[in-house]
Amino acid sequence: MFTHITNLAQTRSLTQAFGFFLFYTVLLVGLSTFLGHYMVTFGMIDGTVGNFFDGGHLHTLIGTGWTLILSSMILSGKKLTNDLMSVIIALVGIYLSYTVDVLMGMVVVSYLTTVDTGK
Repeated sequence: MFTHITNLAQTRSLTQAFGFFLFYTVLLVGLSTFLGHYMVTFGMIDGTVGNFFDGGHLHTLIGTGWTLILSSMILSGKKLTNDLMSVIIALVGIYLSYTVDVLMGMVVVSYLTTVDTGK
């Protein structure tokens, strides 16, 4: 399930995509919590930062940036930047992570790892 987890160009099966989702979502939660805490500590934002799963505005922005970077790395690693459907799927994932929930965007990005490059 977690084989070649950092190889973003690999085509994954459904169980490997689930492992990808788990690994990168846990990594996102840690990154977002770390950044949120230190942005408050250094006075970059006022107040307190809530829990990642509360859906706070800062966590949504960090998560949307995460899905943007991750999906663009997958598209360029698999050389799918010329495939319009794959680009639209990536954009839908970014849109969903900003409007609905970051976890929904990560589901779409995980699906993007299952797309086969050999057509």
